[in-house]
Amino acid sequence: MFRREVHSIGDLLKEYLRSQGLETPLLQKRLVDSWESVVGKVVASYTAEKYIKNQTLFVKVMNPALRQDLWMMRGQIVKRLNAAVGSMVIVDLRVY
Repeated sequence: MFRREVHSIGDLLKEYLRSQGLETPLLQKRLVDSWESVVGKVVASYTAEKYIKNQTLFVKVMNPALRQDLWMMRGQIVKRLNAAVGSMVIVDLRVY
C-alpha cells in the first residue's frame, strides 16, 4: 500500500498563483481594495487614484488638510493595510 501526500485546495491555489507570477498582483489588488475599510468611508470619499509602484502606495487626496493628516499617520496606515491583506505588500505610503 502506498501513501499519498494530501494538500489543501488553498495551498495548491497559492502554489499555482506563485508559480504563474500572479500572487503579487493579486495581493496588490486586495490591498488597494481594502483602502476604504482601513481608513473609513469619509476619508475614502476624498481620495481618487490609488496605485502601487515599487512597494509604495500612491494615493491622490483632494483635501490638503486630510493629505497632511494621512502623511503623519502613514506608518499606522501601512501596518493596517498590510494586516488587512495578511502579507507585507507595501512599505510606504505617499499622498499627493
